[in-house]
This record gives sequence, structure tokens and C-alpha cells, in this order.
Amino acid sequence: MRKFFWGIVALLLIGAVGFFGIAPGYVEASMNKVDGKPLPKVSAEAIALHKTLTIVDLHSDTLMWKRDMLERAERGHMDLPRLVEGNVALQVFSSVSKTPKGQNYDANGADSDNITLLAVAQMQPVRTWNSLLERSLWHSKKLHLAEAASDSDGGLRLVDTSSKIDSLLAARKGVRSVPVGGLLSIEGLQNLEGKAENLDKLYAAGFRMAGITHFFDNELAGSMHGIKKGGLTQLGREVIQRMEDKGMIVDIAHCSRQCVTEILAMARRPVVSSHGGVQATCKVNRNLSDEHIKGVAKTGGIIGIGYWDGAICDTSPKSVAKAMKHVRDLVGIQHVALGSDYDGATTVRFDTSKLAQVTQALMDEGFTADEIRAVMGGNAIRVLREGLKPMAKAPPAA
Repeated sequence: MRKFFWGIVALLLIGAVGFFGIAPGYVEASMNKVDGKPLPKVSAEAIALHKTLTIVDLHSDTLMWKRDMLERAERGHMDLPRLVEGNVALQVFSSVSKTPKGQNYDANGADSDNITLLAVAQMQPVRTWNSLLERSLWHSKKLHLAEAASDSDGGLRLVDTSSKIDSLLAARKGVRSVPVGGLLSIEGLQNLEGKAENLDKLYAAGFRMAGITHFFDNELAGSMHGIKKGGLTQLGREVIQRMEDKGMIVDIAHCSRQCVTEILAMARRPVVSSHGGVQATCKVNRNLSDEHIKGVAKTGGIIGIGYWDGAICDTSPKSVAKAMKHVRDLVGIQHVALGSDYDGATTVRFDTSKLAQVTQALMDEGFTADEIRAVMGGNAIRVLREGLKPMAKAPPAA
């Protein structure tokens, strides 16, 4: 009987080691892939130009996974060493708090969640197991801890104000060990848990950008991948106004068509589509129509083009550049940006260390050096600088 007991204990221990120690890394490696297909040669001219660029990527989901982003990993698409290698100046890190089982682009309910099991398997704090708000606050803490542990000169710096953007860019000039900025974003405001006042907690934790929905309809709006796919609720309208007042950037990625239309109609500040593609080059339902591209441009906003097949119907650098070219030709170069969706359960052709591939592809498509500077980060810096400033309050009536 005693042997049987200890046999059961041994099996449980082996199972626990597999679940807590091996499974999270295996899941991440299986979901965030580089497809290994051939990449074109990057010319000396493109490499030289790339080294002079200020690069900003509007979306990655690296915080969702359990690994040290200060160390180079053998899995995933991004970490600090690879960001430095790719010459990235500022990376937007998104917090994913919930995803539905059987996730797809067409129709998902909100009654299931993959992230709960991931939170348990990764041994996150117990408070994150049943609270979407706490999951995002944990992601914020992870980035803050990474900043505290990184090199004071060339490490990771959190950016949550316009002045910190300026300080970051100044610190990157003329030095060999350059810092990389990190800005916190949210993938779906279901983490408000139905309470507008929770936005204050997220703001205090450093979040400065937020998508209204993710892969399912929530209390604020319909998702492009939800069941009803409706527009903004009263709570959604209230939260968007609060975001703009505070200096938080509104992200329309994943919103239903009606949701996007209604946000663009009420926007008082530049709106961002952080990661995705365009219908003109890739007919996937989450990608933007020409009408919505024009609407984003009218707000002064930017459209981040992703690198995975759901955004560009391919994974080649050429397809990335073609989507960007369509936006440029339709509304102007000032509205084009990068939105990789790295580490977001995506398969791509190149990780962030090889971003010179995008520079080369843009050159091949006939973009000028100034246009490439704008696309690779100049446009994003402009919108972030403006969007992070709290709105001036109107003077009281006489």
C-alpha cells in the first residue's frame, strides 16, 4: 500500500513538473513561430539606412508569456537583445487578459477563456487566476520589474509621457549602448470588468494605449470576431472619452465595423489601428476597408501593418510593404506604421532582430528614405507624443 501511495505521489510530481515547468514553454513555442521560409538578401544600402532609423512597433504580446525578456530566448519573436539587434527604439507591449477557446476570426463567444489555464500553468500570482484586471496589472508589474533589472544605460525604459519619449530619443543619440523604450497597451478592455473607474487603476499602472475589444464582444463594444458584432455601448463611449481626456490612445484593432465607424465619428484625438492589414491587399475580416483607413487618417492617426498571414495573406516582407504602399497611396505616408503582433500566437517570416527586412522591402517598393523613416517610426512618435498628453480642460463659462 505504501509503495502504491508513493507511486501516486511520484506520478503527480512528474505531472506537476510537466504542467508547470514544461507546458508553458512548449505552448509558447508552438504558437509563436518563425516559418523558416527564405528571406531576401538585405543590401548594404538598406542596412546603412536601417541603422539610422527610429523604429517603433505598435503591438506585441510578449508579456503574456513566462520568460525573461531581458535574455535572448530560443522561442518567440521578441526580447530585449533582439529588439536591440533590430534597432527598435520603442516597443508597445500589450496585455492580453482573455482569449476564447477555439479562437477564430469569424465568431467567438465570451463564455470560455484560455488565459486562465495559462495563468495557472505559468504560476502567476493567484489573484490573476480569476481577475482580468489583475492579469493586466501583473503584466504591468512584469514590465516594471524588467526595467528595474535592466542596465541603466542600454536597458529597457518605460515610457508613459511625451517627455519620456523625448528623453528616450535623446538617450539613444551618439552612444553605443542604447536604451529601448517600452509602452504599455491593452488588448481589449474586458479587463475593466464592467467598471469605468478601473481605467484609473490601469492608467496608474502605466497603461497608455488600449484596444476596446479583442476576440469577443464585451461590455464596451462588439468585436469583429464576436457573435453580435455591434457598436459601442454607453460604457464604451464613456471609457473612450475618459481615455482621450487622460492621454490614453484609442486603438481600433479587433473592433467590429460598426464599432470602428462609431469611434472614428466621436474621436477628438488621433486614433490608432495598432496591428492588422488592409482589405485591398488581404481580404480577411479583421483588416481595414478603404473607408475606415480614410477615417483613421482624418483623425490624424496611424495604421500599424502586421507581419502574419491574417494581416497580409502571406508572411513575406514584400507583402508587408505592399499593404503599407496601399495606405500611403490612399491617404498619405504620414498614416503608415509598424504593427507586428509578435508573440501574439502568430507565425511570421522574421523576428524583430531582422527588421531590416522591412526596410529592404520598402526600398524595393520604391519608398524614399524619408518615407521609410516615417513608416518605421516617425509617424508613431508623432502620434504617441500628441496622444500621451492629457487634454486641456475647457475654461469655465463666463
